Amino acid sequence: MTGTLVNAAAIVAGSLLGAWIHARLPQKIVQLLFRAMGLVTLSIAFPMAARSANFPLVVVAVASGAILGQWMDLDGLLRRAADRLCRRLSTRFPGDASGDRFASGLIAASMLFCVGSMAILGPIEEGAGNAPALLYTKSVMDGITSVALAASFGLAILFSAIPVLLYQGTLTLLSVAIARVASASLLADLSSTGGILLIGLGITLLEVKEINITNMLPALPIIALLSALFG
Repeated sequence: MTGTLVNAAAIVAGSLLGAWIHARLPQKIVQLLFRAMGLVTLSIAFPMAARSANFPLVVVAVASGAILGQWMDLDGLLRRAADRLCRRLSTRFPGDASGDRFASGLIAASMLFCVGSMAILGPIEEGAGNAPALLYTKSVMDGITSVALAASFGLAILFSAIPVLLYQGTLTLLSVAIARVASASLLADLSSTGGILLIGLGITLLEVKEINITNMLPALPIIALLSALFG
């Protein structure tokens, strides 16, 4: 799990740096950096979204995942959990743990760092016994992104290292079994679905339109099931 640990450490370091420079940057620069990350997200997302050769399955997965996630109210569950964490931290970090903004930052960062082909392929690569080159590359990208995010949201971004550890660490531990059943087609379908979700996140980061990406997360396990059955 070396690659995942390095990834989480890069997010923590970037978040601390971003929170430190927060008060030293004009708000206009912070907003510009944040929107720049939205553009970077879109530049990563569009090629990902086009990778699947089974795009009708991807459409079904995204649609059904959105319906399921809305019914489960995943966004509400995550926001309530983040709000509880916010209240516990409010005495220690009164400038950063501020209700909805804390939750929004944590959700955005967790989505950005966990949804993507590198977050799937990297742990599989490491778990198969190879050098975690993909995760090292992802660590550099996430570290830079966390600086910009923390400059806007504060130390909320630091806690996104926790879902990264849990998500990628679990994939690493299960990678031997995953590598046996995951075809190139299935990975492409997962990447395409993740790319579509990232497009929505990029649009939200650019403040064009707020899209509830959290409630669409069930699309990922759904596309894995559909791809295994019909891909």
